Amino acid sequence: MDTLLRRLRHELFASKVDGLITLVLLGLIGAGGAGFLRWALGQAQWAVVRANSTLFALGRYPIEQQWRLWLLTALLAVATGITWGMLRSHPRPDRVGVLWPRNDRIAAVLLALLALGLPLALGLSGAVQLRWWGITALLLLWRWLAGRFGPGLPPLLKRLLPLGLPLLYLLGMVLIHGGLGLSPVSSSEWGGLMLTLLEASFAILLCFPLGVLLALGRRSELPLLRWGSVLYIEFIRGAPLITLLFLGQNMLGFLLPGGMAPERVWRAAWVLTLFAAAYLAEAVRSGLAAVPRGQLEAARSLGMSLPQAFASVVLPQALRVALPSMVGQFISLLQDTTLLSLIGLMELLGTARTVMANPAFLGRNAEVYFTLAVLFWCCCAALGLGSRALERRLDPAALARSG
Repeated sequence: MDTLLRRLRHELFASKVDGLITLVLLGLIGAGGAGFLRWALGQAQWAVVRANSTLFALGRYPIEQQWRLWLLTALLAVATGITWGMLRSHPRPDRVGVLWPRNDRIAAVLLALLALGLPLALGLSGAVQLRWWGITALLLLWRWLAGRFGPGLPPLLKRLLPLGLPLLYLLGMVLIHGGLGLSPVSSSEWGGLMLTLLEASFAILLCFPLGVLLALGRRSELPLLRWGSVLYIEFIRGAPLITLLFLGQNMLGFLLPGGMAPERVWRAAWVLTLFAAAYLAEAVRSGLAAVPRGQLEAARSLGMSLPQAFASVVLPQALRVALPSMVGQFISLLQDTTLLSLIGLMELLGTARTVMANPAFLGRNAEVYFTLAVLFWCCCAALGLGSRALERRLDPAALARSG
């Protein structure tokens, strides 16, 4: 306690000016927080959120087919738990033998409280509450199992585990859309948070390899490849995303033969992918420029071919440097999905507008927009936390200590 008090005094009250600034800021924060609590607990009417919680989450997805999404959520919880546990199964040297570090314990408690409190706050039925509790229990159970037994797995199995994530993504697409014996669900019935995350994840997964190829193409010595990459990047970066979305929705039907144009949801997903790839290419190019040229020359002197040198030596260093910028682009991409409501797709913001247009919920805009802000903040915060954790694991000093 004494150490904490000394630290607070040093950081907040080091001088009279610092102390005055601290008191003023604390007063402003306290006044703002008190006003927000008065509104949230006394004036806001959260019935609009409770009555439309399923619509916010899934849009108009058929009720009789929603078991697929519960199954997909359970599989994602298992995959998250395994990934979390495997990452913690090789802790830093100062945490050898610690199965649940302090941050992990805090995260587990927060997840448990969220699983217990959120369904009750939304007024969900008892069956839905039990499903959420079961999914949270699955996540924490597999986190413990992977952390406990992960180090003893065969090396080949450890190398194959990451392949399960793209397979799970493909399985999720089958569950959402239908196929392999499941009845199809039209993409026009997708909506809410599910559609937002689907569009963002599709674009993030595909824009990364495209961005890397564009960055390498821009640095290529082949004139056609270099100037083609430059033309693509500069054209995409010079056009507003909403313009490209409208072009993608209206032009593909004329450019492609009848029946070959993808559905509207996938047109928007490809436009987001191609748009983000151009910006990601510049982030990767900055990382490549930060790698000393001697690294490539040293790799070539060891007998590596040019592709091997780039793939094994230059590109890993460049991606580590560019990681913060890339994650910032991913977060911006997630937020840019709100523009899809302008082209008629019922993603999270489009669903919110539909709810606010209901005569039964007129005037409840603040509650709806606050709910949207919290949902987007949770998604962006998860990306930011994952980025910082990955940066720490890839830090050369940390790698040297662990090695």
